[in-house]
Amino acid sequence: VQLQASGGGLVQAGDSLKLSCAPSGRTFSSPVMAWFRQAPGKEREFVAAIDTRFTYYAASVKGRFTISRDNAKSTVYLQMNGLKPEDTAVFYCAAGPQSAQTIPQAYNYWGQGTQVTVSS
Repeated sequence: VQLQASGGGLVQAGDSLKLSCAPSGRTFSSPVMAWFRQAPGKEREFVAAIDTRFTYYAASVKGRFTISRDNAKSTVYLQMNGLKPEDTAVFYCAAGPQSAQTIPQAYNYWGQGTQVTVSS
């Protein structure tokens, strides 16, 4: 299954963006879907995850980002408000585990990434 992420772009500090991620080709469902990001020269890091009941956030984005899902569309979203230059990264959606995990290795399915650039 290939996940398709979209919604990235170039914005100014304080602006908002909404990322979307949906499977391409066929219907797909996963108990947990998540967003990770990777800045140049850095490791891929956890941003947010959502399971059937709860949402989970990295400390660096809590209060600014909101993850949500539309199960009918098998789509997960990431609403990003109050963007900061340090949020600049390629954002990846991921799916696969039965319970929310914060390490990339726990996820089997990945999107191709969408670039988010925040200027100061």
